[in-house]
Amino acid sequence: MVDFGDKVFDYIIIGGGSAGSVLASRLTEKSTNSVLLLEAGKDYPPGKEPEELNNNFVATARGAPRFTWPGLSASFLPRPGNAPDQRPKRRYNQGKVIGGGSSVNGMCANRGLPSDFDGWQERGAKGWSWEDVLPYFKKLEKDYDFDGPLHGEEGPIGLRRLFEDQWPGFTTAAIKAAKKEGWKNLKDQNAVFGDGYFPIPMNNIDGKRISASSAYLTNSVRSRQNFEMLDLSDVKTLIFEGRKVKGVKVNRLDENIDIYAREVIVCAGALHTPPLLMRSGIGPGGELTALGVEVIADRIGVGKNLMEHPGVNFGAYLKKESRLTPGLPTHMIAAVRWSSGLEGVPSGDMYIVPTNRAAWHPIGDRMGIMQLWVNKSYSTGEVTLEAGDIFGEPNVDFNMCSDRRDMERMIAGVRVMAKLCEMPELKEAVLDVFPVSYGTRARKVGVYSNWNRLQTWVGAQAMDASSFMRRWIIENMIADGPSIAELMQDESVIEQWIRKTVLGHWHASCTCRMGSEDDPSAVTDPAGRVYGVSGLRICDASIMPMVPCANTNISTIMIGEKISDTILKA
Repeated sequence: MVDFGDKVFDYIIIGGGSAGSVLASRLTEKSTNSVLLLEAGKDYPPGKEPEELNNNFVATARGAPRFTWPGLSASFLPRPGNAPDQRPKRRYNQGKVIGGGSSVNGMCANRGLPSDFDGWQERGAKGWSWEDVLPYFKKLEKDYDFDGPLHGEEGPIGLRRLFEDQWPGFTTAAIKAAKKEGWKNLKDQNAVFGDGYFPIPMNNIDGKRISASSAYLTNSVRSRQNFEMLDLSDVKTLIFEGRKVKGVKVNRLDENIDIYAREVIVCAGALHTPPLLMRSGIGPGGELTALGVEVIADRIGVGKNLMEHPGVNFGAYLKKESRLTPGLPTHMIAAVRWSSGLEGVPSGDMYIVPTNRAAWHPIGDRMGIMQLWVNKSYSTGEVTLEAGDIFGEPNVDFNMCSDRRDMERMIAGVRVMAKLCEMPELKEAVLDVFPVSYGTRARKVGVYSNWNRLQTWVGAQAMDASSFMRRWIIENMIADGPSIAELMQDESVIEQWIRKTVLGHWHASCTCRMGSEDDPSAVTDPAGRVYGVSGLRICDASIMPMVPCANTNISTIMIGEKISDTILKA
């Protein structure tokens, strides 16, 4: 039983993920700050992580139900307008474990482009321009490959790349095709911001994942007298005194606890921060009233402006010599960034990653994926409370490709990807290339289990032994849609396929965005303080005004560094 009695912490941090881990570490550097970190998932101290979390293949941890939110699903497809909403929902894996998304993600440590952060400032996030955030990107990293004015040398997050002489066959073949199309080697994605290909910087050193928790919640940090942490702690609502937040109501191991603090900082992520605020009375007033929630602060932006990177994939059954080299720390090794040239859209708005492994199981070992996504997206969705159970998982609607600019660039991107896949440089590494739809069967075998390992091992042996069996399994269990040739014959077929198969990349963001005080859609000020109440701050990917042209983990860690610095300097 947990009993803090009458204790009032200086700070309660909700969520020990990419930002919460940073905050807990930095705020406790000041010995007079008392800090309590509440994590909904299980805590694993450094050196005691389970095998799945240390596995370098992302889908091993993300596919293990005990590390993700079990009931979370989302609608990805664009809304149908006035027609009945019959869009399917798919599971959307978000980390429910110490370290949050940084413990289960792909370890891609790219920052984004300077225009991303200058755009944040233009949207009202004063003090978040590229010039303002660069010191915090440098503070968080220790780049083992590059130095200079854009890189950090002493941060807790180590970064490494695999250069061309270490690339496996499929990566090499895909980049050969990209070179043939005229793309140049940028070498350093985080310092050279033009179009081209590059090795992906990874927060993985000596084959070990560097999560936010392993980097910031070290054993020495955990031993600080002013720091306490509770895992398996589900925060239900905030406690108010008038409009001032005084604490949180927590359920831990079926025990209800009230815990108090001078300031509460929500770091629950873009999909779970809005529901906590809305259940507590902060959000769109009309929606909350309809659900029977007393309105404390009418903020129409809570849960709105949900952003992601919409994408589609081609699968590739690889020749044996082109598969992932044993011992490599990652399957996502290199990428291509380019500019669509669409009017009004900044450069660097498109992205392709040739990955050398498609899934954690034996069939996935034999496959590669060409991942395409819109790097600078404009479509927005929303997160809302479930009317039948406001304490359950929220309704998540990404509404992808609803902005025509995203759809037009996806169609063009599919053509680029198809052209690369038809080039002899890439064909020399593959036996079959096909559009992927991720049907029900593929998603079921993607769950990490011994049974799925066994049945996919049997399937993999058959696919290697017989071209007929390979094609049958691909066509009946993996592809389930038009061929590349059929896509290329008709743009409407491409669009229809995109509408059916578009997916995200676990980069949910922007649902409680920063902005100026006179912006009714802004939820926080540039210091993360929630408008309309006191004693409450948000520090996670939800406060991003727009999703950056990058995976969101490193930007979220940067947010943790910057806001903790703001708090300490106040």
